[in-house]
Amino acid sequence: MESKEITSGLRKWIIILSVIIPLAVAALFGIKIEGVDLSFLPPIYAGINGLTAILLIAALISIKTKRVDLHKRLIQSCLMLSLLFLLAYVAYHITSETTVYGGQYKPIYYFILISHIFLSITVIPLVLFTYLFAWEGNFEKHKKWAKVSFPIWLYVAVTGVVVYFMISPFYT
Repeated sequence: MESKEITSGLRKWIIILSVIIPLAVAALFGIKIEGVDLSFLPPIYAGINGLTAILLIAALISIKTKRVDLHKRLIQSCLMLSLLFLLAYVAYHITSETTVYGGQYKPIYYFILISHIFLSITVIPLVLFTYLFAWEGNFEKHKKWAKVSFPIWLYVAVTGVVVYFMISPFYT
């Protein structure tokens, strides 16, 4: 198979995943598996988000200091952490009731939560295409896309931690 065919196939998979992942996550909120206690997961997936944010900043610093191999390994680590987050997040939400925020900062909480959710959906194709461009060796396009995908990915990672700390007092 030629390189062009491979990247064409990868582009299709990125689009498919960018649609299927948010739809699957939304659908899974309607599924509840009883008798499984995964209440320990929220601080873990919040920690995964925090670690992702730290590694994203380290990846930015590494590329700015021309340490390309380190940058590549850090971004790959962030991708794996994001996948691990998604799995833990889904596992928790299909085994637990939704927690309602009961604090005094509802407008702030819901603004952060809604922007986090919306951007977590949009970041999927942005990050995957950005990574694909680097993988293809198209570094000019990679840099252009990274200027958009990086701050969104970082925002999603950081706000994931903020949402956790705001909602955690209301877990039952």
